[in-house]
Amino acid sequence: MRKLFKKVGERVWMEPNFTCEFGKNITIGDDVYINFGCTLLDCVQITIGNNTLLGPNVSAYSANHSLNSAERIAGALIPEPITIGNRVWIGGGSTILGGVTIGDDTVIGAGSVVTHDIPSGVVAAGNPCRVLRKITDKDKVGFPV
Repeated sequence: MRKLFKKVGERVWMEPNFTCEFGKNITIGDDVYINFGCTLLDCVQITIGNNTLLGPNVSAYSANHSLNSAERIAGALIPEPITIGNRVWIGGGSTILGGVTIGDDTVIGAGSVVTHDIPSGVVAAGNPCRVLRKITDKDKVGFPV
């Protein structure tokens, strides 16, 4: 991982069938878990913060193509970075598009398509992904920390 990625923190665990485009544009923080089947298309910077969990089959696509067919055929590529904050949980099967920032302490529900920025400290889900509510102390389940 240290040779593939731009930067990788301590205690990073990645399950098999991980796919990336280049690797050199990916920065991964400390204590990150990436579940089975993750795809990161990194034609530009993708940043994953500390203590972040990516569920199975999460995809992050930092590139888009022109809507104009002539430009698209000619190879027009629109790179936009992706930033996933600290202590974020991305539910399985979610897709994150280029130009998106997901704030710290946020949970993205399974199967979401994240097309725009999501703030810190919220639960967000859907297609397109939208904020459902803030995360509060009522969300604690009594697990010892």
